[in-house]
Amino acid sequence: MATGTSASATSEGSATNERNVEVAGGWPMLLLNIAVLCTGPALVVYGAVHAPANGAAMTAGFALAGALVLAAGFIMNFGFFALQPNEARVLILLGAYHGTVRRSGFHWANPLYARTRGRVPAKPGAATESANRNSLVTRRVAGLMGQSLSTTLSLRAHNFNGDTLKVNDKRGNPVEIGAVVVWRVGNTAQAVFDVEDYATYVEVQSESAIRSIASRYAYDHGEEHELTLRGGTDEIATALKEELQARLSKAGVVVIEARLTHLAYAPEIAPVMLRRQQAESIIAARQIIVQNAVSMVHMALDQLDHEGVVKLDEERKAAMVSNLLVVLCGNSDPAPVINTGTLYS
Repeated sequence: MATGTSASATSEGSATNERNVEVAGGWPMLLLNIAVLCTGPALVVYGAVHAPANGAAMTAGFALAGALVLAAGFIMNFGFFALQPNEARVLILLGAYHGTVRRSGFHWANPLYARTRGRVPAKPGAATESANRNSLVTRRVAGLMGQSLSTTLSLRAHNFNGDTLKVNDKRGNPVEIGAVVVWRVGNTAQAVFDVEDYATYVEVQSESAIRSIASRYAYDHGEEHELTLRGGTDEIATALKEELQARLSKAGVVVIEARLTHLAYAPEIAPVMLRRQQAESIIAARQIIVQNAVSMVHMALDQLDHEGVVKLDEERKAAMVSNLLVVLCGNSDPAPVINTGTLYS
């Protein structure tokens, strides 16, 4: 049975508080259970051997006592359970929450504590005409065939790697985005009682948060100093984690990390955006080439003039600048032309 309790804080707005409890050790109770199971048959045998001299009533009394003791020992068998590290069990008795056991090891608690906390209804498949005519029966059968939820919860870190979603960014461009979320259960009472199935809740809310984040930012090329999905990886991850924590705190879930794993333009606009990116890259490269070429031409003219190698008037300087820029900025190797005359002929 549960002995001590202590309250722990939960997220704001939740009516469910987790209470950590201590239960009896499994090994001492196992020895006691064995003794009880041995005592039941011993009472029956003792009544059969010694009680006849005292009458049939005494014999029946020993037999009844032995049966009751044996039944009690049999029921006690259902109170044993084991918890691994980072596991917890929620104690529910006749619909009432009695606390959470977090200590790992072999334990014994009230055998009447529930082993399951309900079922998740099975997702209906393709409906047939007969199913439509018997929709009520179909829903009841689906509920009975749903997944059973255990009162033992894993407190380990979980990974949710969602599907790639197609959403519109801040500018309305369709993009494909995917993320991975690392989470764990922080408050077992909230996870069990405030939502129907916390694992499904995490999946649905994660996809919703990813869509919300994608619609707030442009894919790239935002306004000046504007955060973008492609350019602000760390900032986007932080914003996504905060968004997820605000949503999942209702289920007692703690978000450890959230990060984008896939980001690309949707296929219908990807070729156009690729050509735009290529054009921007070419323009940026040309700007660098021209800047460096002008610097080299200026350096060459200054060095020729400083060392007195040749005296050039303005027209000859213009011709040299033109030739050097063609050589330095061209995409292919230059093909020199030999001038046998003069510049003015």
